[in-house]
Amino acid sequence: MFSKRHPYLFFLLINTAMVCGTLIFLSLMFTLSVSTPEFGEKVGIIEIDGVISDALPVIKDLQYFRKNEMVKAIIIRINSPGGGVAPSQEIYREILKTKSVKEVIVSMGTVAASGGYYIASAANGIVASSGTITGSIGVIMGFTNLEDLFQKIGLKTTVVKSGKLKDIGSPTRPMTPEEEVFLNNFVSEIHEQFISDVAKGRNLPIEDIRTIADGRILTGDQAQKHKLIDRIGNFKDAIEWAGRLGGIEGEISTTRPPKDPLNFFEELIQNEIHSFISTVTTYNHYQSVGYLCPYTD
Repeated sequence: MFSKRHPYLFFLLINTAMVCGTLIFLSLMFTLSVSTPEFGEKVGIIEIDGVISDALPVIKDLQYFRKNEMVKAIIIRINSPGGGVAPSQEIYREILKTKSVKEVIVSMGTVAASGGYYIASAANGIVASSGTITGSIGVIMGFTNLEDLFQKIGLKTTVVKSGKLKDIGSPTRPMTPEEEVFLNNFVSEIHEQFISDVAKGRNLPIEDIRTIADGRILTGDQAQKHKLIDRIGNFKDAIEWAGRLGGIEGEISTTRPPKDPLNFFEELIQNEIHSFISTVTTYNHYQSVGYLCPYTD
């Protein structure tokens, strides 16, 4: 009678039981994986993927590998077009600290430009493919002026500010000449920091970097000619280089930083809930249009 009167409840209970069972199983597997030590010398792998906006996860991973005696060298795999100046600088500084203890090799993916290259320049060595997009040593700030649009829709703004530069970059008015000068100086200062850090990281004369620090992008081959990278190769080549620099003999094994259990289960539960809701929605849709077998009391 239960399945005849409320078949969807029976379906939901079965699905819930399966989800709970999956979570319990994965919990046990995850607990075993993080509690079981990895033996033998290894190369640690850290990935930087996408826009660089938060340095803390990468810094945490670098510190973990720095203290792990089984990790003899570190690979940072970068596939990023750049991002924020401050987080790029934070990661750059942490790599400098780390490479004084262990070898750090950067492996560039499709793109490692701007902030991505900023980070890479701090490493002991850089490997890229011939077609990798890199370089872009430059700084950019952009502002949108919506004044004409606001006038068309009749929107007016009133600004009360403590100083004449407090609303610099406001979208409701043109930028003043004084503000343009200030922002140009601001960008130039950060640009000089970028150039100086790249020159320091790559151990090159600062004028050599300045000649190509106009924001241009470079292929891997071009970057090698300018000594911005060291070798043309793929991810496996970078692992081999790092392992040998770290003193590993024979076959080279790799390891990755442990995931935060809370973040791991939060992501897992969110995925399961999304899957559950999607399944229920699909079931209800099919029932409403009569795709399921009809039932009677």
